[in-house]
Amino acid sequence: MAHAQVRDVPRTTLTPGPAPQLSPLRAPADGAEPPRTPPTFRDVLRHRYCSRLLIASVTGRLSLGMVPVALIVAAQSDGHSLTTASVLAALYGIAPALGLPLLGRLADLRGLPLPCCLGAALVATGLGTLALAGTSHLPLAALCVALAGAGCPPLEGGLRSLYPTLLPDAAHVRTAYTLDSSTQEIVYVTGPALAIAVATGLSPAAALALAAAVTVAGSVAFATARPARTWRAAPRHRDRLGVLRPPAMRPLLISLVFLGATVGALDVAAIAVAERQNSPWLAGALPAVFSAAGLLGGVLFARFQPATAPRPRHLMLLGAVFAAGWLPLLAPLPAPAVLALAMLPGALFVPLLTVASLTATSLAPPGTTTEAVGWLSSAIRLGLAGGTALAGPLGGHFAIPLMAAALCALLLSARTAPASAPAAG
Repeated sequence: MAHAQVRDVPRTTLTPGPAPQLSPLRAPADGAEPPRTPPTFRDVLRHRYCSRLLIASVTGRLSLGMVPVALIVAAQSDGHSLTTASVLAALYGIAPALGLPLLGRLADLRGLPLPCCLGAALVATGLGTLALAGTSHLPLAALCVALAGAGCPPLEGGLRSLYPTLLPDAAHVRTAYTLDSSTQEIVYVTGPALAIAVATGLSPAAALALAAAVTVAGSVAFATARPARTWRAAPRHRDRLGVLRPPAMRPLLISLVFLGATVGALDVAAIAVAERQNSPWLAGALPAVFSAAGLLGGVLFARFQPATAPRPRHLMLLGAVFAAGWLPLLAPLPAPAVLALAMLPGALFVPLLTVASLTATSLAPPGTTTEAVGWLSSAIRLGLAGGTALAGPLGGHFAIPLMAAALCALLLSARTAPASAPAAG
């Protein structure tokens, strides 16, 4: 049975018993002054277990960037059309939208090792079967793809639930959230490149097998770490809606669907502008520059983040500037200018995602942090798939990510102050 939630003083050491879940937005204890300068990424990684858990989490999530590309290459090598291959990749992208919240809720109820290992087993089963049997039999392939997608372990939510138990104050937790959001860019840059390299050098089956292996390795390394084994969420109220109970959570999640759609539409826009300018290299360079700018934006945000917890106006401001950053891309521009201008929305993506994640955590009722991050990830992934699906038929214009960003900013203007107490079910 989980201990009662600690309300005032964040834990900085681990005890043999279950550790209570803490809100990363909670103010420091009385008499404790916040640091004069925000903690850096190095300050976060210096704390015990943080490096191991972050590396394990990123390793376990690397398959999210690898599998879609590996699936397309595998399906085409088995004689399927690009359309069929894309549908399989889209199915993998959408499936975690169902699995992550469910595995996150299981983590909040039963601890982290069970859902992490269960998810890794499902991923290994699905991808392993695909690697051995191929994609020739489409119904079986679709089932394996859905199984592998729905089984994605809740590593991101688990890591963010652990940060308050590992770090000394809320400022370090906010920097840790920024670090985690920044490392997601690594997943979606390194993952596809690694999948292409293995599929080309060895075989598509080898790329799928490697994706399964890194998921299992990362998940086991994460789940066997002492903080993950001892962590327990705060007691939660019996409520069917759970994380979705706070009214402000719903527009926040919908806004993140549109935030994800900007990135999904960007990939198609990059291909379209590369074709218009007869510059094939731009199709890969534009998403890469966007992601690199995201890493830089995360570093700068960690350095200059507000000294206090994010407020609704921070979300509104970031959302508005993010949307405005797409406007210059509507003009016909040479390739170098397109790359340069894409850096502004790219640099703002990680700070916006970080503040949205912190806000969602503060809105989530006690005992639902891991599930809340699962919903966040689901919203982003649904947006990615939707943005890609819509941008193609609409010509791949930059107006698509601009409209998605504007809708995101509009929804973020809703009041998102944390509720004082969760509603009883």
